[in-house]
Amino acid sequence: MFGLTPSIGCVMTGLMADAKAQVGRTQSEAAEFRYKYGYEITPDALARRMADINQVYTQRAAMRPLGIAMLLIGHDPVIGPQVFKLDPAGYYVGFHATAAGQKQQEAMNYLEKKWKRLEGANGGDDAAAAGRGLSRDKVIEIAIETLSTVHSTDYKCGEVEISIISTSEDEPEATRGRWRVFDEAEVEKHLLAYGEKD
Repeated sequence: MFGLTPSIGCVMTGLMADAKAQVGRTQSEAAEFRYKYGYEITPDALARRMADINQVYTQRAAMRPLGIAMLLIGHDPVIGPQVFKLDPAGYYVGFHATAAGQKQQEAMNYLEKKWKRLEGANGGDDAAAAGRGLSRDKVIEIAIETLSTVHSTDYKCGEVEISIISTSEDEPEATRGRWRVFDEAEVEKHLLAYGEKD
C-alpha cells in the first residue's frame, strides 16, 4: 500500500521491485501534473496516464512489461470515490469493488454477489446508488469479510493491512478525504467488530 498524492493511494500485487518502480513513476507523474496545472490530478486521469505508460512497455523489445497489478484508489471532488485496476498491458477499468492477486476471481465473485444483495437486493440494478448507501465501517467490514471468506481464515491484527480514503463523518476531520493506512489498534478494532458480528 502506497500513498501517491494526499487523496490518492494504491495497492500493488506482483513483483515488489516492479511495484516500487511503478509507484515512483506514478508519484512523479502526479507531482508533475500538480506543478504544471496547480491542482491535484484526479484518480481517473492518473489511472489513464499510468495505463498509457504501461502500454508503451509492451511495444519495444528493450523494455519488459512490469509484473504487477495496480489498484488505484482515490477521491475525486466532483465524482466521489473511485477505484481503478491497471494491468501491465495498459488496460485499466473502474470498479465499485475489486480484488487483485491470489484468488482474485473468487474474491471478485464474492464481491459481486455481496454487491447485488445491497440496498434490499437491488444492488445489481443500481450499483452506484448501492455503493453510496454504504457506511465507512460497512465498506471495511465487506473487505475483511471477503478476505476471510476467500482465504478461509480468521485474520489476526498483524496479518492484514487496511488503508482508506473516506469523506464520511465517521472519519476524523484531520484525515477526511486523505489516503491513510490504519495503525494496528484500528485494524484490531475492525477485526474484533467483524468477529463479534459472526
